[in-house]
Amino acid sequence: MNDASPTTARQSRSERSNLAPIPFECDAPFLRITGELPRELNGTLYRNGPNPQFESPGSHWFVGDGMLHAFHLENGRASYRNRWIRTPKFAAERRAGRALFGGFGRRLADAPADVTDGGVANTNIIAHAGRLLALEEAHLPTEIEPVTLETTGYQDFGGRLRGTFTAHPKTDPVTGELLFFGYNAAGPLTPALSYGTIDAAGKLTRLNRFEAPYASMVHDFIVTANHVLFPILPITGSMQRAMSGKPPYAWEPDKGAHVGVMKRSGDIKDIVWFRGDACYVFHIMNAWDDGSRIVADVMQFEEAPLFPHPDGRPTDPAKSRARLCRWSFDLAGNSDRFSQTILDDLTGEFPRIDDRRAGLTSHHGWYACANPDGPLFGALSGLAHVDGAGTRRATWLLPDGDSLSEPVFVPRSREAAEGDGWLLTVVWRASTNTSDLAVLNATDIGSGPVALVHLGHRVPDGFHGNWVDEKTPNH
Repeated sequence: MNDASPTTARQSRSERSNLAPIPFECDAPFLRITGELPRELNGTLYRNGPNPQFESPGSHWFVGDGMLHAFHLENGRASYRNRWIRTPKFAAERRAGRALFGGFGRRLADAPADVTDGGVANTNIIAHAGRLLALEEAHLPTEIEPVTLETTGYQDFGGRLRGTFTAHPKTDPVTGELLFFGYNAAGPLTPALSYGTIDAAGKLTRLNRFEAPYASMVHDFIVTANHVLFPILPITGSMQRAMSGKPPYAWEPDKGAHVGVMKRSGDIKDIVWFRGDACYVFHIMNAWDDGSRIVADVMQFEEAPLFPHPDGRPTDPAKSRARLCRWSFDLAGNSDRFSQTILDDLTGEFPRIDDRRAGLTSHHGWYACANPDGPLFGALSGLAHVDGAGTRRATWLLPDGDSLSEPVFVPRSREAAEGDGWLLTVVWRASTNTSDLAVLNATDIGSGPVALVHLGHRVPDGFHGNWVDEKTPNH
């Protein structure tokens, strides 16, 4: 199949999908632009997502090999490069010419016994202390050369880091410190979590381990200026289920929602556990301290999507959509319950803020959303802009059938006011089966893109990305 060719006219736009991998790596040094790229945009947008090298029986697309897509913008021009992330799994399968692993790093029965590492590094890509790191939550970070996108190898910070590392570490905008955690810290499907910090110079300065109320898939966590919070939500892990051929991860709402709260200057033995109604959250928008309260805005699912009940029954699709929700924790109160208040009924995911306000009160947020007038389970086909109260200020919606990726905010300058800058998102066009990079004024998304960078092929649906300015220190 020629991946770059348009899908047949007989297939309606709404039936097409952008999940399938692309089978190539390429360099495109000069991309066509509609409109005018802001001259202040000088840097690279890196995006990461699953792009399986080989089909694997019973394996979901989101556990495929990672592929990086880099859009470099400079002085009004744009170029593109994509490369697979060459993890040990990728290298072993390329040598074998076939899949050796299934879902969740499970080695296939006919794979060579000496092939054991099923990491894919397919979820996020961040820059810290002069390093570009590709992340997924079951392995160490994978270091990437920023220009060529060549894979350097696992980064263990001088041998001090072992085990799992979240795809969603948090950078403190004041100190430059990187905060991280890892679940399954005592082995697969265990309730142990690790928590650590890496300073602005790239030195690992803290690493602790503690037990959560139960084994859970913990995709993201919450950081404020003074606190760190660990959401333990009921996508539960069970080795007993896995060994008996049942789902290793499953939705068990009776376990309830638990959130551990710890002072950043405190000890893991001082974690206080709050409880809430069963829900699931993949992604946090932002959180901050408000006197004796902690406030966190999250994208909350009433029931987890993608994962079944322990007996294999699917969850309810009507409840498996995320909405912007505000969590509140009263540290001075007498209750161990936290409140959960839905702020908007709009279906959405992949929330972002101006990262200079991470862990601090913020007045702008954005996320990818479904068309509010479309089907309940429609694709993420627009962007929503909200204020600090979570009130929707504007939306930008794509034509029927098109979809887009997580928005990434880029400030106009380092001194610019919060929200003064652009949103970057990669858009898939169903009619041509190609992708554009859209650049929007972040506080006026309703007016549509100020520029579109046109790619000659599509960028498959992926997960997360980040902008690295050309002036980033040590980068």
